[in-house]
Amino acid sequence: TVYWVTNNEKYQVNVIDTPGHVDFTVEVERSLRVLDGAIAVFCAVGAVQPQSETVWKQANHYRVPRICYVNKMDRQGADFLRVVTQIREKLRANPIVVQLPIGVEDSFTGVVDLIENKAIVWDDESLGKDFSEISIPADMLEMVAEYRLKLIEGAAEEDPELLERYMENPASISAEDIRKQLRKATLESRAFPVFCGSSFKNKGVQTLLDGVIHYLPSPVEMEEIEGMNPKTEEKESRSNSVEAPFCALVFKIANDPYVGRLAFTRIYSGSLQAGVMAYNSNTEQKERVSRLIRMHSNKQNPIDSVEAGDICAIIGLRNIHTGDT
Repeated sequence: TVYWVTNNEKYQVNVIDTPGHVDFTVEVERSLRVLDGAIAVFCAVGAVQPQSETVWKQANHYRVPRICYVNKMDRQGADFLRVVTQIREKLRANPIVVQLPIGVEDSFTGVVDLIENKAIVWDDESLGKDFSEISIPADMLEMVAEYRLKLIEGAAEEDPELLERYMENPASISAEDIRKQLRKATLESRAFPVFCGSSFKNKGVQTLLDGVIHYLPSPVEMEEIEGMNPKTEEKESRSNSVEAPFCALVFKIANDPYVGRLAFTRIYSGSLQAGVMAYNSNTEQKERVSRLIRMHSNKQNPIDSVEAGDICAIIGLRNIHTGDT
């Protein structure tokens, strides 16, 4: 769980990091089942690899909206536009370039934000913590103008009213207009915004987190979750609301040497307090939720309650399995 402030608003982001290796395909499948949005990470050198295709198909199956992040721009042989081309050709997707890299390999210093039409460079001394806005490098002006025009035209095509405004005066299209239409297309999995950076040098991470806020859905925006009532065997749905009856899915079990079994759980509706009894519809038994924990990597922060949209770990459930509701 991380917290990110953008436009003076604080957001809570629950991150599940899954390995890309083929041996962990099941881990990816379990995680995609409970995620609202995903960041597909590509290597700037390796581009779209066979396992990228497998994970992409899994994300299509669960209809998970995605943004793309081309990492390792500082490595020898990095080629941002080659990765974008492969996303289009190999994954048959519609990548929308929202950033262009400034420099490549050892000379990678920052990115040009095509939506805001500004350049951002990161400071090496602060290890990427500090960054500053600069004017777009002269040798990139032509390329930036070309890709920005594609971006604006793509956004205008999404909305007839916006298209009319664009025809009359292209300069009247604001950054907010572009974001609004791009978000709509991303949520419908018709477009995939592409970011770039070097995570190792902490360059591009802040703008990627802004991208998560701008283009990926919050739990409130997700469709109602459907399930079968085990007693009536009829379909029921739960809205992503704290007022709705409590409903959650256990997507992973881990054993901790100190506290025992940790049941990683996605809360779909309602709320849950530590110390109460919860009904497991698979085993048809009630179990006491001893403690609730918010995970920060391997750190465990105890919390009193969780509500719709949260991801947490539950301690105290004895007869629990992956996939239990």
